Amino acid sequence: MEVSRIENLPPPPGIISSIKAGFDAVAARVTAIFLPLLLNLLLWLGPRLRMEEMFKGMEADMVLFWQASRIPSEDIQKMLDMYERATQSINLFGLLRTLPIGISSLFAGQGASETPLGGAAVWQVDVITFPLWIMFLIFIGWVGGAFYFRDVAWAALAEKITSVRAFQAVLQTTLISILCNMILIAISVPVFLILAVAAQVSAVLANLVVLFIALGSVWVIVPMFFWAHGVFLDRQNALTSMLSSLQLTRFTLPTSSLFVLTIFLLSYGLNFLWRIPARDSWVTLLGIFGHSFVTTALLAGSFIYYHNMNAWVKAVLEKLRPNNMVKQA
Repeated sequence: MEVSRIENLPPPPGIISSIKAGFDAVAARVTAIFLPLLLNLLLWLGPRLRMEEMFKGMEADMVLFWQASRIPSEDIQKMLDMYERATQSINLFGLLRTLPIGISSLFAGQGASETPLGGAAVWQVDVITFPLWIMFLIFIGWVGGAFYFRDVAWAALAEKITSVRAFQAVLQTTLISILCNMILIAISVPVFLILAVAAQVSAVLANLVVLFIALGSVWVIVPMFFWAHGVFLDRQNALTSMLSSLQLTRFTLPTSSLFVLTIFLLSYGLNFLWRIPARDSWVTLLGIFGHSFVTTALLAGSFIYYHNMNAWVKAVLEKLRPNNMVKQA
């Protein structure tokens, strides 16, 4: 009797079928890619927000501090060169691409100045405006991410869900993002301490610790990937959505971890293709469109997977309840 009950359970949602459904949904509602298109165009053709002048203003004080710490002059020069290269390549507008909820971007973290229109305009921050810019850009990224996820969820499951209100979407996105950053900081500090101690003891021990951390990270990355889905599909609050994600992961970790890995490999791998055209070539428009469409379709596929997998888990638990066992007996 137990065997027959297990055999009668419905099959879980397929990974490939969910991703395919996401592509079909975005193809039918292609306006869902508008926000990533807009952000990609801004980071490609728009001005660069940099902190070169701020670094130069602090350079003398940094050198004095390093000299007081008895750091060799050669090392000081190497650090100065490293900081100078970093400040020349960073575009602070890339902070508009926030995690875990945010608008997908092909150029986040890249500050190259070449465009088909010539060299991009460069804006500089100073010590006073730097923290203000950081807070402003991150908040705008959260707001944009809330509208992006809301639009994609509606495109993916328009006939099965009721769209969350805009204010609620922004509020819950902000709460989830803040909680996510707090949790990551709380996890990363002891992890780095353990790695530092292990590295002092033995390189082999450090490699083993890295291996165990990589295996254990599945329990963090997979739930975090689905943290926001309950907000946009079931209109849950931030805490309930995070708990729903943990419950889903508890019952479906092997399949869900494979789904998240597939999404990551497709997105990360195709980014190499989208970046083949030179930054100063208009052919980059094709890469921007391809990236915007594919990443939006993958996000839509994740909403479809989450919705169907939740329904599957509920159906399985319902069939396995003792009352159903008695009826089937």
